[in-house]
Amino acid sequence: MPRSFHRKRSLEANSELNVTALIDLGFALLIIFMISTPLIEKEQVLEVDLPVSSQSEEKSVPKSVDITVLSNGYRVDGNLMGEPELEDELARISMMSDAPVISIKADADTRYQNVVRLMDLLKEYKLSKINLDTKSAD
Repeated sequence: MPRSFHRKRSLEANSELNVTALIDLGFALLIIFMISTPLIEKEQVLEVDLPVSSQSEEKSVPKSVDITVLSNGYRVDGNLMGEPELEDELARISMMSDAPVISIKADADTRYQNVVRLMDLLKEYKLSKINLDTKSAD
């Protein structure tokens, strides 16, 4: 009787997955990104020789304004103020084209109502860039 060298097909699912093509694709992408990343970084750094202005800007916009809430008032960039002076200062700041970040510091012994009143004033003058300063517990 002649022998048959053909393998019989089984009805079971093939549990082996050929991942060679996926590994090749991963290496190809890795090489592409390794080559293109330095080129992108060089493209973003353009040396530009800017012209010099004959007049300097007289009113520079501060990047941040520090407001400290005390038990007896407020200190704005080191100047002690009451609530009416604070409102005038916040109105002046809100009129700037690019409003600065307001950094708020409150003494631990200060009443919470004073901080809430400051937050209400900031909301009233539409000053939304706010930073609440704290210290670490170290």
